[in-house]
Amino acid sequence: MVNIAVLVSGGGTNLQALIDAEQAGKIPHGKITLVLASNPKAYALERAAKAGIPTAVVSRKVYPDQDAYDQAIVNELKKNDTDLVILAGFLSILGSTVIRAYPDRIINIHPSLIPSFCGKGFYGLKVHEAALEKGVKVTGATVHLVNEIPDGGKILLQKAVEIEDGDTPEVLQRRVMEQAEWILLPKAAEMMAEKISAEEEK
Repeated sequence: MVNIAVLVSGGGTNLQALIDAEQAGKIPHGKITLVLASNPKAYALERAAKAGIPTAVVSRKVYPDQDAYDQAIVNELKKNDTDLVILAGFLSILGSTVIRAYPDRIINIHPSLIPSFCGKGFYGLKVHEAALEKGVKVTGATVHLVNEIPDGGKILLQKAVEIEDGDTPEVLQRRVMEQAEWILLPKAAEMMAEKISAEEEK
């Protein structure tokens, strides 16, 4: 079984989608064994506790610099024998220490169809604001591998979502979550877990 760590910063709706999928047997090759938050007040920690998943908090402001922060994250991941890392609304940028420790084993969900509305500064509602401002008719979500370029890693899965007249950023955000993010992320988790299982059996 592949040990999955989910990194969160806020409410944890994508985490909940993963928990629900695991409980429904949709991630047969993986198990969420750690939820790591960058914010001690993240509601995602409560979701993890309710599901009986161990948690850890690694807050950026506690550490003097990015390297120390990254090392603290790696220490937590290693301590929990993590095989796969899933960023589910994790608002801190991971540095090279974490990325090198888990090459091609970190995935992220981004709320647009990359390469549109992505990269540095595009996160949360800002992505949906930009899509509406541009007047695009279709948006969506993308699951990709994480490398040292924000939103720059290999694309694994994408799903399109229609933009409707009168959408606000908040309404659009919710639709993209329901129609794309909550479907893609569990699918990508199982895809990666199955691949890692096969690699480790060799």
